[in-house]
Amino acid sequence: MEEGAFYDAGFLVSVLTTQPLDRTLDYKAPEGGCFAGAFVEVPLGPRKVLGVIWGPGRGDFDRSKVRSVLRVLDVPPMREEMRAFLIRAADYTLTPLPAMLRLATRAPGLGDPPSMRKIYRLGGAEPDRMTEARARVLAVLRDYGGLAFTLRELAEMAGVTSSVVKGLVKQGAVREEDSPRDLPYPHLDPDLPGKPLTEDQAAAADRLRAGLRSGNYGTTLLKGVTGAGKTEVYLEAVAEALRMGRQALVLLPEIALTAVFLTRVEARFGARPAEWHSGATMTERRRIWRMVGQGEAQLVVGARSALFLPFRDLGLIIVDEEHDTSYKQEDGVLYNARDMAVLRAAICGARVVLASATPSLESWANAEAGKYERLELSSRFGAATLPEMRAIDMRAEAMTPGTWISPSLRAAVADRLAKGEQSLLFINRRGYAPVTLCRACGQQIGCDHCDARMVEHRFLKRLMCHQCGETKPIPDTCPHCGAEGRLAPVGPGIERLAEEAAASFPEARLAVLSSDLFGSARALKERIEQIAAGEADIVIGTQLVAKGHNFPQLTLVGVIDADLGLQGSDLRAAERTFQLMRQVAGRAGRAEKPGQALLQTFQPDHPVIRAILGGDEERFWQAEAAERQTAGVPPYGRMAGIILSGPEAGPVFDLGNALARNDAPLRQIGAQVFGPAPAPIARVRGRHRVRLLVKAPKGAPLQEAIARWIAPLRLKGDLRLSVDIDPQSFL
Repeated sequence: MEEGAFYDAGFLVSVLTTQPLDRTLDYKAPEGGCFAGAFVEVPLGPRKVLGVIWGPGRGDFDRSKVRSVLRVLDVPPMREEMRAFLIRAADYTLTPLPAMLRLATRAPGLGDPPSMRKIYRLGGAEPDRMTEARARVLAVLRDYGGLAFTLRELAEMAGVTSSVVKGLVKQGAVREEDSPRDLPYPHLDPDLPGKPLTEDQAAAADRLRAGLRSGNYGTTLLKGVTGAGKTEVYLEAVAEALRMGRQALVLLPEIALTAVFLTRVEARFGARPAEWHSGATMTERRRIWRMVGQGEAQLVVGARSALFLPFRDLGLIIVDEEHDTSYKQEDGVLYNARDMAVLRAAICGARVVLASATPSLESWANAEAGKYERLELSSRFGAATLPEMRAIDMRAEAMTPGTWISPSLRAAVADRLAKGEQSLLFINRRGYAPVTLCRACGQQIGCDHCDARMVEHRFLKRLMCHQCGETKPIPDTCPHCGAEGRLAPVGPGIERLAEEAAASFPEARLAVLSSDLFGSARALKERIEQIAAGEADIVIGTQLVAKGHNFPQLTLVGVIDADLGLQGSDLRAAERTFQLMRQVAGRAGRAEKPGQALLQTFQPDHPVIRAILGGDEERFWQAEAAERQTAGVPPYGRMAGIILSGPEAGPVFDLGNALARNDAPLRQIGAQVFGPAPAPIARVRGRHRVRLLVKAPKGAPLQEAIARWIAPLRLKGDLRLSVDIDPQSFL
């Protein structure tokens, strides 16, 4: 696609649609012609579908049967750099281009005419009868200098019902007008004063600003201990991008983080940025998509899918908590937003900042190799100091059967309660208990559709499968042997821990933070804000609490089972345990009062536990890197997962064996194939799953070889194959 190319009416053009097809389709340019990159509506069978003008048509179809583009949508055309990004992302992840285009058009009603809404402003007449409620409405409109409000906004600000406003409209005292919904976002002022920076922070901010001014692509790893003020540093880089007239994108790993972050952005720049994530309304998503493309949204704060918005001039991408595994999309299009951020920046000449207290080994290795610049913040901001970290050796603790909080940890929590400070009890298990066991027959209750145990969620009074989401009531009798009253929960989950904490500290105000317990992202945000304001004494949380939250009154973190992540064969087990423990410990002592982190462990001499307690992060990364290098695994080798699935196990294994036997394209690049083998969770949603693992040398052309390897396959019936380049999960 040649940017700016114009095709006259009737010219044969190639259109990439969002439909699952293996090629572009030829159409005739519509009356009035169209530009390359234009978003269009085209006929496909009896339907009308969305597409993009991808270039000149191929002409390999009977021209008399070629249909015309129905219409060109009233949105800016796709830029050449966006097209290049989609093509290269598709090539890297081995994803069909139409699926990538769907990611780039995830806003409803793109082809609809501009949507209108009613707004209200001060009118010229006086009401025939003045009441207190009417006076409040008019006072709000006068106080804001004639600004317009929606009906709901005006009614809420005046503390009246909507009928009061409507009554004033009839009197002519308030004017009702139509206004477009898709309005530009408020202007952000980069020259408003930010927070005072320490010497370290100021030096790091200067380096980031200099990189932006160079106008060239570059990636910087911004590493700093928890609470070091990384956010304030990279907001200065955002300010520089805005001064240069370029757009900025900040990616966050967790939707619950956005509320606090948006407040900080508003304080720094005087207005709220655009907010893109699954919790945004459909109307807001369309507004963001349109305004980003027109350059009327200077800053977007969002989840990983915000990378596929049609930025007009993207100058800076921040990936906050870059190590977080939620940046990896695990279904549909399998991609890692951290890696795709670097790819997009390289294409459009933007800068990338990867911020983390505990970076991924991939980013650490790239910084060591000189591919990324590295900036370090070694101390906490202001009076805050890093928490003291200590292990509680559970082998020496006198534990009461059926309890999980050790006497040492219980005493530490009681001490914080007496001082009026907050404590956090952390366990990385949702629900009440991970296993429900029949003491009569020994069977564990499993999911009917998956090879996974169902987790008891006592707050919801249901059993839940964490793989497929299936739920059912907690039974009174064993579904296997029929015994009554013999089902027992085994092991602790967050709800069981909350039950024990309530019994141990009956006077304390408890807050339980788990994604299962909140019906909406808004409710979760509100609860986090309440905790930060001191409306809880003890917080019981899963890994949700480790993701960047700032609780100023929290001075104690107790990790219930620090050994949990050390089990299993995941090559990243040590890295993830180290990151999670350091991150959750970093929630303590982020204000003036010193913090403490206590890790309950049966393996206090384990190398990972010792590294966590010792705080020698560089030594840990060097040891972990040496192990991975010896094994030839990422980031010092390449890996891909092939996941096969189907309703019957036999055909899935037959397909896996056929792939393993015909691995010549992989052997040609020095790659090895392991498997096929049942996936660790071998059945999900009724589909049997088989995995093959491909391991290749660092510089090998892995995607090209895999594409040649799987090209001859013809999937029959309900068999499915997906390719996961750089897998993060091995389930």
